[in-house]
Amino acid sequence: MTRLGRVARWESGAGERLQHTALALFAERGFDGVTVSEIAAAAGLTERTFFRHFTDKREVLFAGQGDFEQAFLAPLSAPSDGDAMTRVVSSLAGAVELFPEERRSWSRARQAVIAAHPALQERELLKLSSLAAAMTRALADRGIDPIAAALAAESGVTVFRTAFAAWVTDGEQRPFGAIQEAVLQELHSLVGRG
Repeated sequence: MTRLGRVARWESGAGERLQHTALALFAERGFDGVTVSEIAAAAGLTERTFFRHFTDKREVLFAGQGDFEQAFLAPLSAPSDGDAMTRVVSSLAGAVELFPEERRSWSRARQAVIAAHPALQERELLKLSSLAAAMTRALADRGIDPIAAALAAESGVTVFRTAFAAWVTDGEQRPFGAIQEAVLQELHSLVGRG
């Protein structure tokens, strides 16, 4: 928000500006070396504006969890006669749109900040565990055996996590979808050997 005389005006893009500013500061000084007030000031905003967008500075890195999960869950709720893994493959394909090329540099920087901080690593693992649980429930709600649902959901999250780690690796240039497909094929190959 910006003050114009006595009238307050909402600043569009403030959330994104705060995210980009925070990430740059985290990369420069470490997550613990940056305060909310420093993020807000560097973005040219107030702390109050920061807290309108995020509950705390961790949320700058983890905002959008609901949209993230929904990208995976929406394909699972569509009518399908496929088995658990076929449905999970559809779910993985539905989430590819979350990772366009223009997000790669942001994702690389975000991942570097998370990798350097144990509490953020824990939060990232919790996010993926929550996704696996939600996918398991969605599959079970569609009549899939609970054990098959859990195995397929956990496998899908493993494929996603492995593909994402490869996608943000320095020098990697393949699109996220191509990497994820290669990881999925490797999983099929490994299971086929067993």
